[in-house]
Amino acid sequence: MAASRRYTLTLSCPDRVGIVAAVSGLIAQHQGWIVEASHHADEPARRFFLRQEILADSLSFDLSTLKEKFASIAREYGMDWRISDSAEKKRVVVLVSKQEHCLYDLLARWQSQELDVEIPCVISNHETFRGLVEWHGIPFHHVPVMPDNKDAAYAEVQRLFEEARGDTMVLARYMQILSPELCRAYPGRIVNIHHSFLPSFVGAKPYHQAYARGVKLIGATCHYVTEDLDQGPIIEQDVIRIDHSDSPEDMVRYGKDIEKTVLARGLRYHLEDRVLTHGNKTVVFR
Repeated sequence: MAASRRYTLTLSCPDRVGIVAAVSGLIAQHQGWIVEASHHADEPARRFFLRQEILADSLSFDLSTLKEKFASIAREYGMDWRISDSAEKKRVVVLVSKQEHCLYDLLARWQSQELDVEIPCVISNHETFRGLVEWHGIPFHHVPVMPDNKDAAYAEVQRLFEEARGDTMVLARYMQILSPELCRAYPGRIVNIHHSFLPSFVGAKPYHQAYARGVKLIGATCHYVTEDLDQGPIIEQDVIRIDHSDSPEDMVRYGKDIEKTVLARGLRYHLEDRVLTHGNKTVVFR
């Protein structure tokens, strides 16, 4: 049975009395049915965060009218806000290099409709997964990234993303550092999986860094990409225990399982509009 169509409202604003009453009152005034509601007040930052899901059929008007009616409240409270429609599937463009596990996992979740999105294309700096991607009926674009062509390569990645009408770009173990221009073009829309429990062990070969440090826990971090390498707002993390007998190769093998599950969870939170950012922090309404 298909899920009921929902409008998802997310917002943040300076904290003050009356925000929840104003938002919920508007919905109630028009007989709207709120089926999920979450909110959080960040006391040190004096910032308020809210997420509500509203049954679309409970309202007597469409999404554009809802946005018009909500705009006056948003202005009054100085809100950063958006309303999305579950009837419009998000379009996810996947970037990958030569590590297969995260790509395989995303494609499996997409094919089983566990991940209810459109994947208009996959972009890679290698030809390795062309056959796999095209077997799934998804267009594959090979965009080589070399030391002397990075500006042109990332301009092409941006062109393909725009052509695909992408909503979100997912780096599924895409082992390249995106250009600052590309990062600036899509703030809060590029999701990465880093094979470390950030902020520890940024950059390349984090498992080898962890081995050299003798840690007892390794992990993975799903975060938004910014111009600062592996420093973007964190969406989701998890860890697994290791011991002195585990080699770097063992840690890489263990890490693959945790990387794909952390990426899948973090991406789902993002696609369901459960992640609100403020500076370099996130509020995640699970």
